[in-house]
Amino acid sequence: MRGSKGEPLREEQLKAIAEIRERIFREHLGQTVTAIIIAEAPGVLSGIQQAHNLMESLGLRFSTTLTDGSVLKRGQEIARVTGNPLQIAQAEERVIGSLSKPSGIATAARKALQKAGARYQVVSGGWKKMPFEIKDIVRQAVRDGGLNVRISEGPFVYLDKNYVRILGGVRQAVQTALPLNRTIVVQIRGDNSSVEDEAIEAALAGANVVMVDTGRCEHLKNVIQALKNRELRSKVRIAFAGNVTLDDLDVLAQMDLDVVDIGYAILDAPCLPMRFDVIKVV
Repeated sequence: MRGSKGEPLREEQLKAIAEIRERIFREHLGQTVTAIIIAEAPGVLSGIQQAHNLMESLGLRFSTTLTDGSVLKRGQEIARVTGNPLQIAQAEERVIGSLSKPSGIATAARKALQKAGARYQVVSGGWKKMPFEIKDIVRQAVRDGGLNVRISEGPFVYLDKNYVRILGGVRQAVQTALPLNRTIVVQIRGDNSSVEDEAIEAALAGANVVMVDTGRCEHLKNVIQALKNRELRSKVRIAFAGNVTLDDLDVLAQMDLDVVDIGYAILDAPCLPMRFDVIKVV
């Protein structure tokens, strides 16, 4: 909850709110109230285990037939909770937040997966840039939507632009990582030469994945063609990133690439609308 000016509530304000609720429900605490959480839009569910744990910590009974990754229809019941009026008031304030944002991310991830089909792999590695407190929630939401959060399933080394700069260039960075005997992914941005020249340099040095991280389709086309011209295309996987949107996926499907990394277009997805309705009072 927030105060009248939108600032986070202080401890004394939260205590005051709790006292007001106790006074309001004082004569009704013997009642048993059941409420349901309803999806107000179609989407993909995420956060159900978190919601279950949260409701139990408040002393409520929580029940659902759904699991994370379930497809939701508009108007579908997600779960129901049962407790006294005070517990239900606390639940309404907290449970929607534990479900709606993760489900929004999972829904966007599922859309990306469906758009890509079998044409290329879509991953979303941007969860690493999220605040530490929600990293696990965001990462799980992406997975619930069906996407991987890693560009390679096995052990790999990701040489981003700063590694490349520190180590003296693309070739030097790749060669430094070779003794680690892991898949080598190197980020290409055209810092030292053209993007296509850096891609060739990476492939010749022994990189396994060339990540064109400029977000510009013309750079991707140039890299693909340059690697083909040098007969290096079969030696590396080509990945693409850089503020990619869901609308870009159809265009990228026409290109000879292997992986698309979508970050904020998925992680900044709007919350999936939900509502909390009391349906029974005993």
